[in-house]
Amino acid sequence: MTQYGKILHDGVWHNNPATIQILGLCPLLAVSGTVVNALGLGLATMLVLIGSNATVAMIRNIVRPELRIPVFVLVIASFVTAVELLMRAYLYDLYKILGIFIPLIVTNCVIIARAEAFASKNSIARSSLDGLAMGLGFTLVLLLLGAFRESLGRGTLLTQAHLLFGPAARDWTITLVADYRGFLLAVLPPGAFIGLGLIIASKNYLDRLSLRRQPANSAQPVSSH
Repeated sequence: MTQYGKILHDGVWHNNPATIQILGLCPLLAVSGTVVNALGLGLATMLVLIGSNATVAMIRNIVRPELRIPVFVLVIASFVTAVELLMRAYLYDLYKILGIFIPLIVTNCVIIARAEAFASKNSIARSSLDGLAMGLGFTLVLLLLGAFRESLGRGTLLTQAHLLFGPAARDWTITLVADYRGFLLAVLPPGAFIGLGLIIASKNYLDRLSLRRQPANSAQPVSSH
């Protein structure tokens, strides 16, 4: 696996910020009631991660060590402000639903952790890819959790898709169960904790299966030509 492939694999699977590092749980659990809300916050977080990582990598050699954390926070806050203004301009209804969790991206431990642990020590290209990988991993977990909660809680998928994709997406709602009365637990905060626990358990199970298969595969004789 190449260096860039490893960075992508780590962000999406091996070092996923939500299922492995267990960071950024507040927005993860709070806005994952529907797929659209989850995707909106995930994309916003990904943009901030990419931009802040690239900027930190660009200035890493000119920032004094004792000032790096305040500077990193200022960089992150600048990108969060830019994303917030863009959402207010073009996705205002979705911005109102996500509410305080957009400006709170500044305090997301995933972003400051990647700036300090990775971007401050690597090139712009590698840091940008790390931001993309970590943001993608975070967004995928958000989507899975949003799909789990929306399908159980409402019996639908892609409710209010027009808030993110525009008026053409008003008919994108998928009804999984007709005349569904809903499952209240899935909509409430305990349902978010249960859903995230199931996602983490499923990932751990798949990892254990992969480890069991590795010795069997390595033991197979290599054919000679």
